[in-house]
Amino acid sequence: MNQQTIRILVVDDEPAIRRALRPPLMELGFQVAEASRGEEGLQALRASQYDVVLLDVNMPGLGGIETLRRIRAFAPRLPVLMLTVRDQEEDKVEALDLGADDYVTKPFSTRELIARIRSAVRRMRAPVRAEDAPIEIGEIHLDPVKRRVARRGEAIRLTRKEFDILHCLMSRAGRVVTYAKLLTAVWGAECREEVEYLRTFVRQLRKKIEDDPSSPVYLLTDVSVGYRFADAQMLQEQGNSEERGPEARAAVSRTE
Repeated sequence: MNQQTIRILVVDDEPAIRRALRPPLMELGFQVAEASRGEEGLQALRASQYDVVLLDVNMPGLGGIETLRRIRAFAPRLPVLMLTVRDQEEDKVEALDLGADDYVTKPFSTRELIARIRSAVRRMRAPVRAEDAPIEIGEIHLDPVKRRVARRGEAIRLTRKEFDILHCLMSRAGRVVTYAKLLTAVWGAECREEVEYLRTFVRQLRKKIEDDPSSPVYLLTDVSVGYRFADAQMLQEQGNSEERGPEARAAVSRTE
């Protein structure tokens, strides 16, 4: 990906956050613009084109959630990453349900943020995949038409619901799918609160697709928010962390 072409709009009311983000992003070749309020951010988006938005949840005036809602009204595919604090699980879920591409929790590492930016822009630029097209990520191959799943070329026997969960997650690889969205997609809106029920199915699914279900590589948990299936970039980063040692491995989100 040519980083020189990536234009980032940072919308955050904290000057310290904006000052901290600008130098490392610009050093890597990103073009960075700033807005201190939601209203200002919307004006900037209407006046110019950006490749990704970093949007703070808590801002005076027009908050991050309402700003996201308005962005989605005129820019449905523009990647938006929410900047949240650690105890804002409800805000994270609401933002994801409204169409946020991802979130980064403050305080965050620049390395993590840049990886999330790259992933979001890569997904936006990727060709639209047909819904019935096979999906292959790492060693997992899923065929939606034949409803077959294989790992390392060997067929895996899944129940209908396990297949539907896996298909929903793999078709959105790299993105968090909230508990409610996943439950609605597989069981229907009347089951969107049955999180413990979903966790049971995910545990069984991990036993079938992971080498070590207690330390999954593919089917990852975003605690109190939902699940995400690792994309190719995430798998590569996990592999690099294994080479770097225990401290790096501890930083990778795994399971509950």
